Amino acid sequence: MAWRKFPYPDSSYTYTTASLKKAWTRLHTGDNEPFPKDAALVEAWKAFHSGEFEKAAKLGLALGMPGYSVANKATSIYANYLEKSEEKKLKLFEEVAARCDEQQAEHPEEASGYYWHAYALGRYAQGISIITALSQGIGSKVKKSLDMTIKLAPKHADAYIALGVYHAEIIDKVGALIGGLTYGVRKDEGINMFKKALALNPESAIARIEYADALVMFEGKKRMNEALALCQEAAAFEAKDAMERLDVQRAIEELED
Repeated sequence: MAWRKFPYPDSSYTYTTASLKKAWTRLHTGDNEPFPKDAALVEAWKAFHSGEFEKAAKLGLALGMPGYSVANKATSIYANYLEKSEEKKLKLFEEVAARCDEQQAEHPEEASGYYWHAYALGRYAQGISIITALSQGIGSKVKKSLDMTIKLAPKHADAYIALGVYHAEIIDKVGALIGGLTYGVRKDEGINMFKKALALNPESAIARIEYADALVMFEGKKRMNEALALCQEAAAFEAKDAMERLDVQRAIEELED
């Protein structure tokens, strides 16, 4: 079955090779992805940024392992935001994680193989429940991959966001005491991860959204006003590509809730 289409046709994020290269640093401050040298890979990234996620994934996979980064990002963002079937969503995340295992084995120096591994497993964990995922050892795999991402790419802002989410989700589900003793998570460390992410990528809407959600997980109503302000900032952002448009829409919907 074909993937669902990007639902905001009024928003155009079409890039030429030249315009994509010019915007690349702005678009990829979060993941530190290098601009591709291969023209076919550039086409896959154009498809991703325009919201043609299925096309981006197919073009990336057709290139083999050099295309895994774009394929895994396109698949993960599609699954997280647009796939309605929980069963299919989980399957897509499993596929991404499996490809990342291959990528790590063949190219252990590539940060993307670790980051998308952590992202896919983290979203998979949210889908099956954090408690179940922790019992299966998924939490330690996520943490290990995020630590390796930052070791390879110290300015990987998205990895810091994911680490902040890691601390928040575990504390929210098992409490600060058990979370700290069993998984080494701490509220102050989680908050520090979000601050690092925003310092590295001040124009990140998703950093603000995840930070807002984490503040509520950490301290409930005491941080609600701060969380609300972060979501308002994210909702007001001008998206530069389809993924950012989906991030902004998430902020808008959280404010409506």
